[in-house]
Amino acid sequence: MTKYNWGIIGTGWIAHDMADALNTVNGEVYAAANPNEEALKEFAQEKKVKHTFTNPDEMIADPNIDIIYIATPHTFHYDYIKKALNAGKHVFCEKAITVNARQFDEVEKLAKEKGLILTEGFTLYHMPIYKKVLDLINDGKLGQIKMIQVNFGSLKDYDPNNRFFNKDLAGGALLDIGGYATAFARTFLSEEPNSILTSVKFFETGVDEQSGIIMKNTKDQMVVMALSMRAKQPKRGVVSGTKGYVEINQYPRATEADITYTSDAHTESHEKITAGNSDKALEYEVQDMQRYVEQGHDDGQLKMSHDVAHILTSIRTAWGMKYPFDDEN
Repeated sequence: MTKYNWGIIGTGWIAHDMADALNTVNGEVYAAANPNEEALKEFAQEKKVKHTFTNPDEMIADPNIDIIYIATPHTFHYDYIKKALNAGKHVFCEKAITVNARQFDEVEKLAKEKGLILTEGFTLYHMPIYKKVLDLINDGKLGQIKMIQVNFGSLKDYDPNNRFFNKDLAGGALLDIGGYATAFARTFLSEEPNSILTSVKFFETGVDEQSGIIMKNTKDQMVVMALSMRAKQPKRGVVSGTKGYVEINQYPRATEADITYTSDAHTESHEKITAGNSDKALEYEVQDMQRYVEQGHDDGQLKMSHDVAHILTSIRTAWGMKYPFDDEN
C-alpha cells in the first residue's frame, strides 16, 4: 500500500492517539498544526512530527500533504474540512464530522465535486468484528432484522464551563456520544429512519444531558436508544432478528459479539465470534482511510455519515434545541 503524508490539526488526547497510530502504520507523522505554540512543540517532540505549523491554513497549503486529520472541537470541523478539500486534500475528521445536516451536505457535495475522500472518525466503522457480524446477518442467520437497542452513557464531571456542556461548542450528549450510538444503529438498518419519537432532559446550559430516542424506517425496523452525560451506562448494542439476536458490548471498539439463535422460538443456541484488537482501533482507521484514497472510493462510509448527520439534526429539531450557528448561511 502507498505511504501517505498526514497532517494533524489539533493536539488533544485523540490527536495523540492518532499520532501513535500513524507512527505505527506509516512510521512517521508528517505534520501537525496548533496555534498554541507550546502545546505544538511538546506534541511534535513526543510524537516525532517532521513539520509543525502554528497556522493550520499554512499546513493545509503544504503540497506534500495528502490527508488532513481534523481533531479539533466540533465547531471548527466544517471550516477546516472546506479549506482542506478546496486545497485538494483528502480529509479524515473526528466525529461529529459537522454540527448539523446542512453543513454535512455542503462538505459532502464539495468532496464529491473535488473527487476526494471525506471520512468520519467513528471507530466502529473500521473494527473487523463488524464485517463478521454483517456477513452473518447477510447470510440470513438472524433472519429479518426487526429491532436494535443501543445505549451510551458517560459520567462527565459537573462543570457548566466544560466544552461537553457548552452550547457555543456544540456540547451535549447527542453530538459527543450519540453519534456512536446512531452510527451503530444505522449500520444494521436496511435504510435510514423516517420516523423519530424522542424525549430529552436539558442541562442547565441548554444542551441535552440525557435522552430517549425511538426510530423506525419504512421497513418497520425500529431503534431504541438511550443517551446520558451525567449517568454511566454500558456501551451495549443488541441487534434482534426473527431467528436470533447479537449482543455487542463496548461497541465503539468492539472485538467480540455474542450470538443467541432462537429460530424455533423454544430453544436457544449460543455462539461467540471475535475479531480485531481494540488497542489497534485507530490503526484500522488509518489503514482504511489510506485504502479508500488508494482505491478512489470509501466503501460507502460517507453515505453512512450522511444518514447519521441527518438523524442527529432531526432529533435536535424534535427537541427544539439549536446551536448558535445552526442558522448561519
